[in-house]
Amino acid sequence: MVLSDIVGSMFSKAFMEELLKPQDLYSLRALRCVITRLAHTSIMRLNPTSMDRLYDLIVMAFKHQVLLCPRPRDLLLITFNHVDAIREIVRSSPCLIHQINEAQRQIIEMFTPLSDGEFQLIRQTLLTLLQDMHIKVSIFMKEKIQNPDGRFVLSTSGPVPHGSEVPGLIRWFNSRGREVRRREFPNEGCYCSPVKEGSFDISGERVTRLGTNMYNASSPEDTRTSNASRTPKVKQSVEPNPLAKEELNLLAKLMGGMEVWNMASGDGGVRMNLFLSEQDEDEGGLLVGADETAFGVINIQATKDGQVNTELTRIVAEFTEQQEPEEPRNKGDDLLAMMDDL
Repeated sequence: MVLSDIVGSMFSKAFMEELLKPQDLYSLRALRCVITRLAHTSIMRLNPTSMDRLYDLIVMAFKHQVLLCPRPRDLLLITFNHVDAIREIVRSSPCLIHQINEAQRQIIEMFTPLSDGEFQLIRQTLLTLLQDMHIKVSIFMKEKIQNPDGRFVLSTSGPVPHGSEVPGLIRWFNSRGREVRRREFPNEGCYCSPVKEGSFDISGERVTRLGTNMYNASSPEDTRTSNASRTPKVKQSVEPNPLAKEELNLLAKLMGGMEVWNMASGDGGVRMNLFLSEQDEDEGGLLVGADETAFGVINIQATKDGQVNTELTRIVAEFTEQQEPEEPRNKGDDLLAMMDDL
């Protein structure tokens, strides 16, 4: 329901007409206002902190996609990846599907005729707007595509943009356009030729992964199953911590009683029983016998402190000693006594 309301507002006719109208680039303040309005078009409401985090995530994800797009014209393919994902979310609503298709037709009609130079100008303008934003995002840090300072990492591998050649060759041409010389050089990367060009139609294979849901991609750390490739873990000590045991003993003494079962062997575990029930007392020998190879048991009998620790009983008695009751006095007794003296 919430997503349907947001998608309906985002692809409404009035909003798309205003968005595609020739105009100057929005400022970051205006962009924040638009995103906030869209997020609150449904019954969902975000507090300021959540809205700040959502805005930062949206802006940094957008900057990442614009910065790493193979060629300026691929901005359209990234946009269509977003539209395809939204269409899949609301596939059960024919009305919303129609709105999305109509909005995509308008985008195709408006941007497809643009030249590569105009797309480069659009890309450069967007990057200039976001050049001072270096907010760190956890998923980008985990995937090693963002540095600790918040700047993105440019990959030196993968397919080159469509229509380009793998770097590593310099060619010289004469005035007639004939190649007269060539020289190869190491490209310091692992590039390959593109398989095919992405589809700029309403549906089709976009080729690029930019613009898709980045949370769907499985991390190599999550899918790795070989123990040999993992970093060996430091073996933790299984010896009991004497300091922790002494602290528990002190706690037992302060609470009035202590019964410590010293085990010959164990893995350092400690089980502490406060306020033993009658059933626990009856079965105490069985319980300890069953776990004596694994735990050192400290029984703190806080309910029988008078029987176990006479010193605590004496202290408690001092606090509970009955005092001589004073005769009740009325509020006006002092005032009447003062008047008698006069």
